[in-house]
Amino acid sequence: MAQYSSDLDSAFQALSDPTRRAVVGRLGSGPASVGDLAAPFDMALPSFMKHIRYLENSGWIRTRKTGRVRTCVLETKSFDVIDTWLREQRSIWEGRTDRLESFVATNNKETSE
Repeated sequence: MAQYSSDLDSAFQALSDPTRRAVVGRLGSGPASVGDLAAPFDMALPSFMKHIRYLENSGWIRTRKTGRVRTCVLETKSFDVIDTWLREQRSIWEGRTDRLESFVATNNKETSE
């Protein structure tokens, strides 16, 4: 459970920054060079590279360097920890709303009698 919690914390922390979310979103369309990923952002390349390193260190992306070009690829397995957590939350809340629906239906039936 502790590792799961740590992985989940790391995943949400990696996605807490709008620049990193935008990078992950763009990489959902396929691999891209760091230069292409950095182009839409008004920041120096060294600052942008901090985001790339953060995403790489947290397991969201993988990079490879060919010559002078560093290409980034999305690591889809990183979505698994968030998907698992969301499924658990959905199950909890569906159970709660089902109980609420049952409660309301029972009370409506009792008040109409």
